[in-house]
Amino acid sequence: MKNPSASIEHVRHSLAHLLAAAVLDQFPDAKFGVGPVIESGFYYDFELPRSLTPEDLPAIEKRMRELIKDGLQFERSELTFDEAKKLFTDLKQPFKVELINDIETRGTTYEGEGNEVRSDAKTEAAKRSGRVTIYTLGKFVDLCRGGHAESAQSIDPKAFKLERVAGAYWRGDEKRPQLQRVYGLAFQTEDELKKHVALIEEMVKRDHRKLGQALDLFSFDPVSPGAVFWHAGGQIIWIELEKLLREYLTPTGYTEIQTPLMVKPELFNRSGHLKHYKENMFKVLGKDEEFYLKPMNCPESAVVFAAKSHSYRDLPVRLSEIGRIHRNELSGTLGGLFRVRQITQDDGHLYCRPDQLETEITHILELSKKIYSVFGLRPSFFLSTKPDDAMGDPALWQKAETALKNALKANNLPFEIKPKEGTFYAPKIDIDITDSLGRRWQLCTIQADLVMVPSLPGVEYTDEHGKKQKPVVIHRAIFGSFERFIGILIEHFGGNLPLWLAPVQVELITVGSRHEAYANKLKAELQAVGLRASVDDANETVGNKIRQAIQMKVPYLLVLGDKEVKASKLAIRTRGSKEVVPMAKTAFIKKIRNLIEQRSLEL
Repeated sequence: MKNPSASIEHVRHSLAHLLAAAVLDQFPDAKFGVGPVIESGFYYDFELPRSLTPEDLPAIEKRMRELIKDGLQFERSELTFDEAKKLFTDLKQPFKVELINDIETRGTTYEGEGNEVRSDAKTEAAKRSGRVTIYTLGKFVDLCRGGHAESAQSIDPKAFKLERVAGAYWRGDEKRPQLQRVYGLAFQTEDELKKHVALIEEMVKRDHRKLGQALDLFSFDPVSPGAVFWHAGGQIIWIELEKLLREYLTPTGYTEIQTPLMVKPELFNRSGHLKHYKENMFKVLGKDEEFYLKPMNCPESAVVFAAKSHSYRDLPVRLSEIGRIHRNELSGTLGGLFRVRQITQDDGHLYCRPDQLETEITHILELSKKIYSVFGLRPSFFLSTKPDDAMGDPALWQKAETALKNALKANNLPFEIKPKEGTFYAPKIDIDITDSLGRRWQLCTIQADLVMVPSLPGVEYTDEHGKKQKPVVIHRAIFGSFERFIGILIEHFGGNLPLWLAPVQVELITVGSRHEAYANKLKAELQAVGLRASVDDANETVGNKIRQAIQMKVPYLLVLGDKEVKASKLAIRTRGSKEVVPMAKTAFIKKIRNLIEQRSLEL
C-alpha cells in the first residue's frame, strides 16, 4: 500500500483528477463536467471532439500512471467567484462556469451517479464567503472542494483500472449536452483491485438476464416494455414462492385478498398518491371515464377493510395480497427483473390498535428472518425516517418512528438510521439481505402508517367505549416484489436453484431408443409423487444430453441404459459432481422428497 494515510475516498478523488489530466493531454480542447467518487471507484464526464471507445482506455490508463510517476502535487488555491469565472472562461470550460454560478446564487452544486443537486455545508459556506477552491494538477485545473492524496506519487499505480465508457447528459437532463463518462475502479492495493475485478467477472456470469434466457425462465419483448413474459420454468419458480408465502402466512392469521388493477382517480386523490406520486402512475382513458393503474395496493386494501365495521376486539386484521401494480418508470431505467413497470408485490396490510403496533412489528421481523433463512440470506436492518415531502402531523410521525425503533431494540436487532428516506406517508424499517457474493439488496419494508391509509373513509374501529378510532396501518412486503426477488435468487445461486425451486428436478437421459418406455414409466412414477421430471430421448449421444442437462443446471441426472433397466437401480449424477452413484429407486424418491419437504439448500 503506497499511501496508508490517505483514505480510499481521497485516493479515488485524486484518480478522478488524474483521469481528467490524462484526457486533457490527449484532447487539449476537452470540456470537463464533474468527476466524483462513487462506490468502488470514480468517474469523470467529458465533452470531447470524438467518441471514446474501449480501445482508448489503455492509453489513458498508461498516461495516468506516467503522471503518478512524475509525482505531481494537488495544488490548492482560493479565488473569488469573479476570479474563478474568469479563469474557467479563459480555459474555455463552460460547465465549470455554470457550477460556479450555481454556488454563487444558490449554494448548490451537482454530483453523484445521476448528477443530482446537492447542497451541503461546504457549498453553502462558499456562497457566504464569496470564494471557491481550485485544485491544479499539472496542466489540469478543476473547481473542487478538496480531499486528495498527499501527491500523485503516493497512489499505488497498480491499484486502479479504467472500466468502461458510457453516455451521460449534463446534469442528467436529456435536453442538455450529452457527455462521455469514463468509469474507473480504485482500491488501496492491487490485491483489493484484483479481488473486485474477480467479483465483477463472477457477477457477469451470474447476470440474471443471461441466465434467465439460458435456462428458459423468462423473456422481454418491445411489445410490452418493462413487463416480464414468464416461461413455464420461471412460472414454476413463481408458484413455489407463492406456496412458501402462504405456508408461513396462513397459520399466523393472515386473510388473503385481491383488489382491482384499475381505479378511479378519487381514491388516489384521497390517499395522496396523485399529489406525491402522479408522475409514476399510468392513466387509462375509458369511453367516458378516467382511471389509473394502481401503483400501490394500500388504498385498495383500505376499501376491503372499510367494507365492514370493526370492533377493537377484531384487531389486528391482517390482510395479504399478491398484488400486481404498475409504475411508469423511465425507459432508460428499466433493467431486467430488477427494474420493471409491471410489478407483483407480496403485500401485507395490518390494521391494529396503537397498543398492538410493536407486537405486530415484532411478528413481521420474525417472519422475515424465517423466510430469508430458507434461502440462506443474511438480513441487516435500517430505520428510514420522515422525508421532507411527508404528509400528515409531525407528532404522528414521531410516534410511528418511536414504535419502529422500540421494536428493533426489543428484538435486539442492531440497526442504522437512514435520515429522511421514509415514504411520503410513513417511516419504515428496511431489511437488506446479503447474497452469496457479499452484495446487499433491500427487500422487506415495514411501514408504520398513522397518516395515509388511516385517513381514508371507513378506515376505523369502535373502541371499548363505543367511540370511533383510527387504526395504525402497517404496510409490509417481505420479498419486495416477485420479479426482483427472483432476479436476486438467480444471481445468489448462480442459476443453481435449490431442488424445491428447480423447474426440472430430475432429468432422465436414455442411452438408446429401447430405453424410452422405461424412462417414460419412471417419469410417470416420479410425477405421481409430486416430482418434476423430464425425459431427454433425443437422437443424440449420451454425452451431449448430459452436457445439455448440466447447462440447464438440473439437480439430478439419471442415465438409463440396459444395466439400469434390468437391475431397476438408478445411476444418479448430482449437480456439481461428476460421480455417478447407484441407488435403489425407492431410496432415491424418499431422499429427494425429504429434501424438497425441508426446502433444503443441499442435494
